[in-house]
Amino acid sequence: MKSIKYIYSSLFFVAAGLMTAQAQDKKAEEKGVVNEEIEVVRPYKPILAEAVKLRRSPNLDDVKTYKAKLNYSIMDKKLALNSDIQKLQAQALAEEKESILVNNYVKGGFGSLATLLGEAYFNTGKDEGLQVGGYFKHFSQEGKLNKQNSSNQQLSVFGRSILDENTVSGRINFERNGTYFYGIDNSRPTLNPNPDKQALTTIELEGELVKNFTEDEDAFSYALKANGYIWNDKFSAKENYLSLNGYVNKRINSLNLGLAASTEFGNTKDALTSVGNNLLRLNPYIRLQVKGAKITAGVNFVQEFGAYSSTKVFPAVTADFTLIPDYLQVFGEVKGDVNRNSLKNFTDENPWLNSNILVKNTVEKLSFSAGVKGTGGPGFGYKARIYVKQFDDMPLFVNNFTDFNKFDVIYDFGKTKLTGLEGEISVQVSDALKWTGKLNLDDWKPASETYSWFKPGLKVSSNFMYTFNKKLSFNAGVVIQDDVKAKVYTGAPVPASQYVIPNPGIELIETVKGYVDLGLGADYRINKKFSVFAKANNILNNNYSRYLYYQANGFNIFGGLTYSF
Repeated sequence: MKSIKYIYSSLFFVAAGLMTAQAQDKKAEEKGVVNEEIEVVRPYKPILAEAVKLRRSPNLDDVKTYKAKLNYSIMDKKLALNSDIQKLQAQALAEEKESILVNNYVKGGFGSLATLLGEAYFNTGKDEGLQVGGYFKHFSQEGKLNKQNSSNQQLSVFGRSILDENTVSGRINFERNGTYFYGIDNSRPTLNPNPDKQALTTIELEGELVKNFTEDEDAFSYALKANGYIWNDKFSAKENYLSLNGYVNKRINSLNLGLAASTEFGNTKDALTSVGNNLLRLNPYIRLQVKGAKITAGVNFVQEFGAYSSTKVFPAVTADFTLIPDYLQVFGEVKGDVNRNSLKNFTDENPWLNSNILVKNTVEKLSFSAGVKGTGGPGFGYKARIYVKQFDDMPLFVNNFTDFNKFDVIYDFGKTKLTGLEGEISVQVSDALKWTGKLNLDDWKPASETYSWFKPGLKVSSNFMYTFNKKLSFNAGVVIQDDVKAKVYTGAPVPASQYVIPNPGIELIETVKGYVDLGLGADYRINKKFSVFAKANNILNNNYSRYLYYQANGFNIFGGLTYSF
C-alpha cells in the first residue's frame, strides 16, 4: 500500500517538472521574422510610505517638558457683571419727508355797508420752545343811519420762551376803536343832526414768568405776572393802570400750601374828575388733592386805598369731586371779592360813554355756585351750574338827560342780588361736524333801582361748523337776547357824582326789545396757499338795539381772499 503512494507521488512531481520545462522553451522562429518575447518572473517587493512605518503604540518614555515664561500684572478694576436681559431695539423707520409748516397768513375783504377787512398773522416757526409773532387787524363798516360808522384796529406783538426751569412770555397790544354818537330817538329824529366822533385808544404791555411743572411730589412752584395799560378817549378822559400778580405754592404729597397776592394801581382823570383807585389782595390757601377730589380752602383779604379806603375779608373755598371718571364731576364754590371798575372796562361794554364818569368799586359780598360737568362719550361735553351773587354798588348805564345819546354810570345803592343758571354743551359728531351752545338765565333783584338797567334775563349763543370736504367748509352763529329795560329822565337829576337814591318822579322806563342775530360763513380752499371766504351778518335784517337809541347794522355781506405761507 505504501509503495503505491510512492509511485503516485513520483508521477505527480515528474509531470510538474515537465510542465515547467515546457514553459521555458523558446518559441519556434518564424521564417524571416525576429520576434521574441521574454517573460521575466521575479519576487514582488512592496514599498511602504513613511507614514505607514510609524509605530502603532507611542513610546511613553519619550516625554519632553516645556515651561513657558509668564508675566503677570494685577489690575485694580471691578468686574462688571451684566446679567440683565437686553431690551429689544425698535427698528428705525424710514425718515418721512418733513411737512411744510404754514403759520402765516394775510387776509383781505370788502362788502356791503362799505365793509373793509384787513388781517395778517405772522409767527417764527414750529419751535415750541421759542415763539415770536404778531398780528394786525382792521375792520370797518358804515351803517344806513347818519354817521353810523365804526372801525376797529388791533396790533399785537408777542413772544414766549420755554427755558429749563421757567417759561417767560410777553406781549404788546395796541387797539383803537372809533365810532360816532349816532344814537337816534325815533320820536325826535332832529335832536342829533351832527353826531360827535369818539375814539378809544389803548396801549397795553404784559409779561409773565412761570415755573415749569415737575412730577416731584414736593415741588415748589411760583409765578409772576405784570400788566399795565394807558387808555384815553377823543375828549379829556385818561386812565393809567398797573397790576402785579404772583403766587407761590409748595406741594407736600397730596397737600398744597400756597399764597396768591396781587396789587392794582389805577388813576382816572377827566375834565372835572380825578380818582385814584387801588387794591391789594392776599389769598393764603391750603389745597387737598387726592384721587377723585380736590378741595381748596382759604381767605381773600382785600385792602382798598387811594380815593376809597376799606378792609374786607372774604371766604375762598372751592371743591371738585369726580363721581364717574371723565363722565361726571360735581363742583362748588363760595367766594367774595372787590371788583375794580375802570373807564376801560365800561367802554369795552358800552363805547358811547359820557364824560366825567364817576368811578368806584363794586363789592361782591358773597357768591355761591355749584354744578356738574363732564362728558357723555366721545365728542360730547357738558357743563351746568347755578349761582347766587350779592353786590354792593352795582354799576348800571343810564342815558344822560342833556345828551340823550350818551350814557352815564350810576351805582345801585344797596344790595343787588343775582340768581342764575348757566349751561354749556359741545357736540362733535365727527371731524367734519361740530356744534357748541351756551345758555344764561339771570334773575336780577335790584337794590334801589326799579330794574337792573340793560341787564338781560336770557342770553343764548351757539356756533355750528361743518366741513363738507377738504376744500369747502361752512360755519354759522346765532345770538339770542330777550328784552331789557332802560331808564330815561324826564327832568334833570342830581349830578351823577352825587347820585345815591333814584327819583321815580322824573324817570320813564323804556323797553329795548330782544333780538335774534344770525350769521353764516363759508370758506373754499383753492390750493395750499390761497382760499376765499364769505360771511353774512344779521341775515334776518333785524333793526335791533343793544342800548337805547343805538340801532345795530342791518343785513350785510362781505368776502375776500386769504393767502397762507
